[in-house]
Amino acid sequence: MIVNTGQRTDIPAFFAPWLANRLRAGSVCVRNPFNPQQVSRYRLSPDVVDVIGFCTKNPEPLFPYFDALEPFGQFWYITITPYGRDIEPAVPNKHRLLRVFRELSARVGPQAVCWRYDPILLSPVYTKAYHLRAFETMATALEGATDTVTISFIQIYDKLRRNFPEAAEVALADRIELAGRLVQIAAAHDMTVRLCPPDNRLAATGVANAGCMTLDLYERAIGSKLDPPAFKPARAACACYLGCDIGAYSTCPHLCRYCYANRDARAVAANRARHDPASPFLIGGPEQGDRVHDVPQRSWKVDQLSLF
Repeated sequence: MIVNTGQRTDIPAFFAPWLANRLRAGSVCVRNPFNPQQVSRYRLSPDVVDVIGFCTKNPEPLFPYFDALEPFGQFWYITITPYGRDIEPAVPNKHRLLRVFRELSARVGPQAVCWRYDPILLSPVYTKAYHLRAFETMATALEGATDTVTISFIQIYDKLRRNFPEAAEVALADRIELAGRLVQIAAAHDMTVRLCPPDNRLAATGVANAGCMTLDLYERAIGSKLDPPAFKPARAACACYLGCDIGAYSTCPHLCRYCYANRDARAVAANRARHDPASPFLIGGPEQGDRVHDVPQRSWKVDQLSLF
């Protein structure tokens, strides 16, 4: 099976000791964000967990705990964008993150690490020309460390509308122009550009309408085919295989203004204050009235390895 860590928060950046403790303990408890007393308990054992999927802006805090990760297959997305602290208040220096990306790639292999350049937003500061220059600089720095970069364009969710009211959708003509130029730049650095969510209107640009957290990327990362159960994505157009996320909403102190997973800074601070690295829960601990469900788990690997 696949365990995901990055839909709701950034576990490597802010909760690395907790994750290492859970991997060593062999289990984790996850509250249903819409029904908190409904708790799913997962075994964290390499005999049933085929791959752990990460999506993070900073994997470096997890490096000291890689001994706990070694028994598991890993697939990583590292988000590196060109925005300053006006948009991403607490994200580390981007030049440092480019070096950290290369270090991670050397640890787990380029096939297991992909770059996210998203979301793309336009403003008087972050113009199309700015994005093209920044993308060229980053692609040059990451050449050889990955062959895949995923892009997306900002989507105006309700939380984003509240926390980032000046943000606006990127016009279709600008999406087409940017996607086409980014595909050309990426190709010059031996990278393929994937678009998430897919949009057939951009297909002529050469972008791969493939999504991001997809089975083919997981399989390539671990060198084995997977035979998972059917999965219904949250959005009809989404090609990603996303389930079993062990994070929690409103817990990420990066406080990126475009984030859909944080309610606001106060909620993040309140939740962070309840974090206990020794707890089976990311936030808080067991509570009276909890209904704990041990999730049935099995390996999804097929018997025959697939060569990539």
